[in-house]
Amino acid sequence: MIKNTALYATHKALNAKMVSFAGFNMPISYSGVKVEHEAVRNCVGIFDISHMGEFLVSGSNALALIQKVSANDASKLKIGQAQYSYLPNEEGGIVDDILVYKLEETKFLLVVNAANIEKDQEHILKYNRAIGATFENLSDDYALVAVQGPLAIKVVDSLTDINVAAIDYYHFKVATFAGIPDVIISATGYTGSGGVEIYCKNSDIVTIWNSIIGNGKPHGIVPVGLAARDTLRLEMGYCLYGNDIDDTTSPLSAGLGWITKFTKDFVNSENLLQQKVEGTTKKLIAFEIEGKGIPRNGYTILNESDEPIGLVTSGTMSPSLNKGIGTGYVPSAYAKVGTQIFIEIRKNRVTASVIKLPFYKK
Repeated sequence: MIKNTALYATHKALNAKMVSFAGFNMPISYSGVKVEHEAVRNCVGIFDISHMGEFLVSGSNALALIQKVSANDASKLKIGQAQYSYLPNEEGGIVDDILVYKLEETKFLLVVNAANIEKDQEHILKYNRAIGATFENLSDDYALVAVQGPLAIKVVDSLTDINVAAIDYYHFKVATFAGIPDVIISATGYTGSGGVEIYCKNSDIVTIWNSIIGNGKPHGIVPVGLAARDTLRLEMGYCLYGNDIDDTTSPLSAGLGWITKFTKDFVNSENLLQQKVEGTTKKLIAFEIEGKGIPRNGYTILNESDEPIGLVTSGTMSPSLNKGIGTGYVPSAYAKVGTQIFIEIRKNRVTASVIKLPFYKK
């Protein structure tokens, strides 16, 4: 059964185009992808991302559980700090990529992808049998909106009594927001244009959304759907679970070595360490199309001899750059910046070049 977020009626009233995504009815666009994308790059947009899952891990063994199931080192977190991480599986792939928030000394919030909520819970609980942390799935009770763009802080700052601009990147505060107590205001996002993500109870999200929209009108705020969220994240080269990473992709091939900490024992760490030492046979690359053509997920990547060497994992027409951009896995020999490759687009061979991320530079 497809679920609705607590903002479903709000989206319908705004005439959003709704689609089924990760088990939820979600807005894919309101005023059009280009308009919404450019609003986030130039002023401010607001997203409903309440489909994301939230797990509360607490108790004296909370950190031990997170250290075991996640690849990054959560022991480095201070209260009020967040961390990007992932859950490795036993076969060398990725269960999910996640955010870890340190709420208190023995209390952590894990934010997971909507499509993976049940899978992630099952995976974490499997390891928790021997560890014994307290685990609660809060996904059905909590809502989440992102306010993103260069004017995002101006829009939200007067709705709370804390200085939102003073929250460092990947840090957060728990405060009263729009009159609602105990709201998490997090300096995180998936767009590369700055801003915050706001967590609250489902019962409070309509009040918070309307307050942000009201405050944002003088700044040109627009509601933004999943389509523009995808073009924004791809311009930054951020991985999308299900496209760029999944249960079968190596985190080291995917460029996630920077959040893989071998200073501790975690699921499959020995095998991943061996892979780090020996090197990977494939790498996730970023490429730009030279000339016309829009790459899409599943398109074939060719070498100079027209031999298939990989597949596009994510691709779009970049609204900011006005050119086709994409990512995909290729043999490591083809991963060097400047390497010429070719994308098969509707039976045409289109030239592309491997580039260094991000595509979009402020």
